[in-house]
Amino acid sequence: MSEFGSTVLFSLAVVHAPLLTAAFLIWLERRLLGLWQDRLGPNRVGPFGLLQPVADIVKIFTKQDWIPPFADRGVFVIAPVIVVTTVLMGFAVVPFGPELWVIDLNVGLLYFLAMMAIGAYSVVLGGWASNSKYSLLGALRSAAQVITYEVFLGLSLLGVVAMAGTFNLREIVEAQRGVWNIVPQFLGFFIFFMAGLAETHRLPFDIPEAEAELVAGFHSEYSGMKFGMFFVGEYMGIVLVAAMTTVLFLGGWLGPAFLPGLVWFALKSFVVITVFILLRASVPRPRFDQLISYGWKLLLPLALANLIVTGGIVLWRAGA
Repeated sequence: MSEFGSTVLFSLAVVHAPLLTAAFLIWLERRLLGLWQDRLGPNRVGPFGLLQPVADIVKIFTKQDWIPPFADRGVFVIAPVIVVTTVLMGFAVVPFGPELWVIDLNVGLLYFLAMMAIGAYSVVLGGWASNSKYSLLGALRSAAQVITYEVFLGLSLLGVVAMAGTFNLREIVEAQRGVWNIVPQFLGFFIFFMAGLAETHRLPFDIPEAEAELVAGFHSEYSGMKFGMFFVGEYMGIVLVAAMTTVLFLGGWLGPAFLPGLVWFALKSFVVITVFILLRASVPRPRFDQLISYGWKLLLPLALANLIVTGGIVLWRAGA
C-alpha cells in the first residue's frame, strides 16, 4: 500500500477511535462511579452493562431533534458541530507511537492549543443562540472560564517547550527518554491538568452546566443528536487532554520493550482518564467566583514561577 493510502487509513482510524472510546467512557465512568460510591452502576443492558452506551445512542437517535422557535437557527445548529470537529482535528497531531501520527507538525503544540481555543466557541455560540436566560448564563460562565484557564494552559507548557527546545510533539516525546517531564515539570503538569479539567468542563469545574443552578447551562435547549454531539464532544475532549498529558509529561509511547509503544500510550492515557473520573466522585464543585480566583490568584503565580525557574535552569545549562 502506498504511503498516501496508509495515511488515509490511519486518519480514518484516528477519527473513529475517539468516537468509540467516548462511547466506552460513558460505561466506564458510570461503573467506576458506582464502585467508588458503593452502588452497582449500569448492569442491566448486556453483560456487566456493556451495552448501556448502545442503548443511550439509540435513545439519542430516536428522540425528537427540536429547535426552539425563539433560537437563532443557523448558529444553534452549527454550535455542537464545532466542538466535535475541533476535538477530532486536535487528534491529528498526537503521536501515538514512533511512527503513528496523522501529521508531524513543527508547531504541533501550538496547533493543539488553537483547537482547544476554537472549541470554546461552540459553548458560547450555543448558549447565545438558544435565546434562553439559563443557556446565556452558562455561556457567559464558560467564556470567563475559558479565557481564564487558556492562559494557564499555555503557560504551563512553556517549561516543557524550553526543556525540549521544540514545539514538535514527537520531538518532545523523544526528549523524555532520560526522564519523563512529570519529574522536572511536576508544577507544569499540575497546572496543565487543572486547566484541562476547566477546558473540558469536567467536574468539579463544570460551572457552565451546573445543573443545580442553571438546569443544564449552555445546552439547556438542546435535544436529540445536537445534545448528543455536545455530550460526545465532552468525552472526546477528555480523551484528547489525557493523550496530550501522556505526550507532554508521561513520556508518550516510551516504556519497557516488552510492550509495544502504542500499548504504553494507551495505558498511560487510561490512568489519566481514570483520575478525571475519580475527581468527579470525590471533589465538590466550587462557586464560580472561587473558580476564577483560584486561577488568577494561585495558578497564574505558580505558572510564572515555573517558567522563570525552568528558563533559568535551561540558560544555566546552556552556559555551562
